[in-house]
Amino acid sequence: MRAALFRLVRSFFAGLGFLEVDTPVRQPVIIPEKNIVPLQSGNWFLQASPELCMKRLLAAGCEKVFQICPCFRAEERGRLHLQEFAMLEWYRRGGDYTDLMMDCHALLVFIKENLQKEFPGECSCLHTSSLYGGGAVDVAREGRRLTVEEAFQRFSPVSLQQALETDRFEELLVENVEPHLGWDVPFFLYDYPRELASLAKYKSENSQVAERFELYISGVELANGFSELTDADEQRRRFESEIQYICENNQYATAMPERFLQALDNLEAAAGAAFGLDRLFMLILGKGNLDEAVTFSPSDL
Repeated sequence: MRAALFRLVRSFFAGLGFLEVDTPVRQPVIIPEKNIVPLQSGNWFLQASPELCMKRLLAAGCEKVFQICPCFRAEERGRLHLQEFAMLEWYRRGGDYTDLMMDCHALLVFIKENLQKEFPGECSCLHTSSLYGGGAVDVAREGRRLTVEEAFQRFSPVSLQQALETDRFEELLVENVEPHLGWDVPFFLYDYPRELASLAKYKSENSQVAERFELYISGVELANGFSELTDADEQRRRFESEIQYICENNQYATAMPERFLQALDNLEAAAGAAFGLDRLFMLILGKGNLDEAVTFSPSDL
């Protein structure tokens, strides 16, 4: 069934005219992000995401690209985290984050319909596990959407602004917001505060938020996508801030991804998303732990 999932993902994107690409897993320079600690391989790094190289392919002239690849992140181990995991990423020239949300919904429908044909009676596709109280998510229905600010107003004990000012955003998101998302239909949390834009562009009509979303099913984050920031100067400023934090906290030694920044000059509007396939397969199986959804868990090795 896991093999079928990967095959169906490839079939879905091939049907939309995407080019499947491959990029180096081991790289000398990675995206500087203070919330992600990379795994080192000699003096280089194992990728936390193929994002830099895939966007360089867009800048070189590719229109639509995707790949399934292993990604690595240190200090991540738990029910929903593995240090090595399978990532699906795709990028579109000329697109924005609304196109990616439609891609996500169409992909879920395609996978569910075809897995149920291939495994009749064996696959309660995207059926939540007993850990979450049971029930099934109807991916055929259009997903619900809430802005991050609206979600904090509805589910958090403090406002979004208070969460940002006290550096509690991630804590409150995980503990108070995420458990309410995606129990009947897929759920899109969108328009993240500008402080969490990362590599996303600010919204033209409201520069206080970024065109970024995350997809949730059964309280589990599956995907993160955004309209790409293609302003090299602004991206450099953001990277400088991240690198300063990383160095001040002695996380690891990193450098500015100069080739990526040079490539941004050849890229106008674009959008890209990262989708956790191990988490999706865990939900398809109705399991509550990633160890039950991969071929070999760390404890098996």
